Amino acid sequence: MAVMSNRLTFLLGVLGGVLAGAGVVIYALAPEHTALIATVEGLAAACLTVFLVTHFELFREFSTRRATRLGLNSILMIVLMGTILGILNFLAARHSVRWDFSETKRFTLAPQTARLLRELPREVKVTVFTSDQSPVRLAYRDLIDSYQTRTAKLTVEFVDPEKKPGVARQYGITRPDTAVLESGKQETRITSASEQDLTNALIRVTKDEKKTVYFLTGHAEHLLEDGSKEGYSFLKEALERQGYTVRSLSLYESKTIPKNVSVLVLGGPQKPVSPEEQLLLADYVRTGGRLLVLLDPGSRAGLDSTMAAWGLQADNRTVLDTQTVLGGDLTMPVVNTYGPHEITQDLGQVFTMFPHSRPVSFLDSKGNEWVFHPLAKSSPRSWARADTSPDRMTTVRDFNPQKDTKGPLILAALVVARASPEESTRQPAVLLVGDSDFASNAFLDFSGNTDFILHAVAWLAEEKDLVTIAPKDTRLGTLLLTAAQSNALFALQVLGLPGFFLLAGFAVWRRRRRL
Repeated sequence: MAVMSNRLTFLLGVLGGVLAGAGVVIYALAPEHTALIATVEGLAAACLTVFLVTHFELFREFSTRRATRLGLNSILMIVLMGTILGILNFLAARHSVRWDFSETKRFTLAPQTARLLRELPREVKVTVFTSDQSPVRLAYRDLIDSYQTRTAKLTVEFVDPEKKPGVARQYGITRPDTAVLESGKQETRITSASEQDLTNALIRVTKDEKKTVYFLTGHAEHLLEDGSKEGYSFLKEALERQGYTVRSLSLYESKTIPKNVSVLVLGGPQKPVSPEEQLLLADYVRTGGRLLVLLDPGSRAGLDSTMAAWGLQADNRTVLDTQTVLGGDLTMPVVNTYGPHEITQDLGQVFTMFPHSRPVSFLDSKGNEWVFHPLAKSSPRSWARADTSPDRMTTVRDFNPQKDTKGPLILAALVVARASPEESTRQPAVLLVGDSDFASNAFLDFSGNTDFILHAVAWLAEEKDLVTIAPKDTRLGTLLLTAAQSNALFALQVLGLPGFFLLAGFAVWRRRRRL
């Protein structure tokens, strides 16, 4: 019976070696068959382990022979143990398991993200542009590692823009800690290591259908093809990098607004918008349209009555602010106070400049039809003035309580209809900014200007609503101990455990000396 058992375990050892080799061959020829490889290598590890445990005494007796005292047995044992450990390490690397013991489960992915990763339709490459020493790099690494445990279709590369400036220029990186996602012909990017942003970016980059943003023309607006300081060519490139299709639209020629419009932008009109065009805009918004209006002081667009129908009012005065960039003019207010909304929730203390801006307000009489959301406010040291000609600016630079309106003043605001129209599932929304130059080529790269306009377009296009994930609480928990508990913990950790192992080691040493 013992002989049969020995023969069986010996055959298991041979089978384990064969399976180990077969697993390596399958991995080299067809690495996508992960389940088959794991099964073969797992059986190999089990067979070899049984063989090693069963014949351990045989190896030990073999090592006492004179012919094997030079270390042949040790070599065999090392090879066998190395093979088993190599198989286990291979399986652990290919099928890693993570446990989240944090109090707030900050490393556990939301069900929406887990479902997306299981059904991810194609490969996605993530290139993270961040400094090697930046703490954001670790945040991106932890987050993406969590995603990669759920899918093999996600690859990541970290690039330090200071060490590889050519790669950063190739991708058009203007802000640090930016992650670029690429899949097929699609590309989008995020600027924060949050699960919601990364999951939404994965959804956008793996969809072949693009949202379309139209910019109206014909009223001396900023042009998308204009590469000068006044143009919007940089904004067009930024939107296209986010995965949008960006086009110009002349209502004089089309006489209608296309059905595929996700967001309609009126970017700084200086000439009158005809009543027929305003009627088209009003009908577009009424049926669930999303409109972004950038309206400068002194504009002759004549939109007052149309804007009033949505509860919005643009004061034709100019905002002056002593909170400005170093050496900047008073007409270039810098904003770091934002209203509570999804558009501005990630801006934090990022500064946004609105050069030559007008105040925005809401008509209370429209409160039963529209919900008003102030998005950006000037500082308390700001005021609104009607006469801002260069001659006046050189002589009068202080607040005049008889003529001026004291800040803070609203520079950008959003109104959302309280009820959706029957013809559409979208709620009509209009976002008004009292300045159009902040999105021009001259100022788009300033601090938070790019983020503000991209967040505004994303919300209007319903890109941010694809997945809503509650942010994880990243605060560290505090362990409060009484004096007695603190002393007991010190005695156990610093004195008790080290002392126990020291005495145990001394006892073993004494016992071995007596043998």
